[in-house]
Amino acid sequence: MARALALAARGRETATPNPSVGCVIAKGGRVIGEGFHARAGEPHAEAAALAACGESPEGASVYLTLEPCSHHGRTPPCADALVAARVGRVVAALEDPNPLVKGRGLAKLREAGIRVETGLMAEAAAEAHRGFLARMSRGRPWMRIKSAASLDGRIALANGESRWISGEASRRDVHALRARSCAMLTGIGTVLRDDPELTVRHVPCARQPRRVVIDSRLELPDTAKILAGEPPLVLTVSEDRERRAALEARGAEVVMVPAVAGGKTDLAAVARLLADRGFNEVTVETGAKLNGSLLAAGVIDEIVLYLAPMLLGDPAQGLYALPELRNLAEAPRLRIVDVRAVGPDLRITARLES
Repeated sequence: MARALALAARGRETATPNPSVGCVIAKGGRVIGEGFHARAGEPHAEAAALAACGESPEGASVYLTLEPCSHHGRTPPCADALVAARVGRVVAALEDPNPLVKGRGLAKLREAGIRVETGLMAEAAAEAHRGFLARMSRGRPWMRIKSAASLDGRIALANGESRWISGEASRRDVHALRARSCAMLTGIGTVLRDDPELTVRHVPCARQPRRVVIDSRLELPDTAKILAGEPPLVLTVSEDRERRAALEARGAEVVMVPAVAGGKTDLAAVARLLADRGFNEVTVETGAKLNGSLLAAGVIDEIVLYLAPMLLGDPAQGLYALPELRNLAEAPRLRIVDVRAVGPDLRITARLES
């Protein structure tokens, strides 16, 4: 199963919106075939592993990071392929929460007389598939906020200067984080202030994440760097047809989203829309205001914070614009899951307690 999880990681950047499943087929104490799902529309992990077998898989044990599919999509059902191959045992780390599968693949195997087991390395598999599992079970992607700050928690000087707080090694690490993301989300304030590209540039990348801008009033300049290359998705509550036409002429896809009180964007609706678009993992790179609003909306799962060994002082800009708390019991609670040095900086990964 550990090998299957390692194989799954190979398709992490490219399999979306499908899960990047890994598969190992063993017989007589030997691995006779292995595979992973590389891209939607291409063979799933089970089919790739069966095709790679150097001998008959009849009676073999199959190790899968996720339940085999049981429905016809772009490819035939993998459960049928395993039944046809007459394998003897299937060990799946997790049941697939996709309503089109959800136990049906395992049931089909059992009906064919194949021994089925689940739960082996389930925690590691849930981590590997966290974006897909979130989208299928909660109707929104796994969403993380990435920030770089000084040791006193400041992301920019009072005048807006922020390049560069983090070191070169951290910036490369951020691009690796972008590479595994299906989409990069930012706000119009960040675009107007920093004019970011939000592309993967400093690490190998098989496909660029989709760039998404929350732009309530359609203020995105025609000259913005984010309009270059793959067209961005612009989410707005504005009905300004002239601005919409201008952005669409530049290639942007402009989509109306619901508004909440005060004419602001409904961020819960944004999260649902991103899930509907098939985005499994979304990384947010923006300023304190939108960071705080996303946290308050309850759509953030994880914070990845790069802390640089410098101090910027009280006048500098903070990380998250959150409402004033009346007592500590109201404070959002997080669980730190990883701390490591990245060059001279410290990277802290923390998850919101559900």
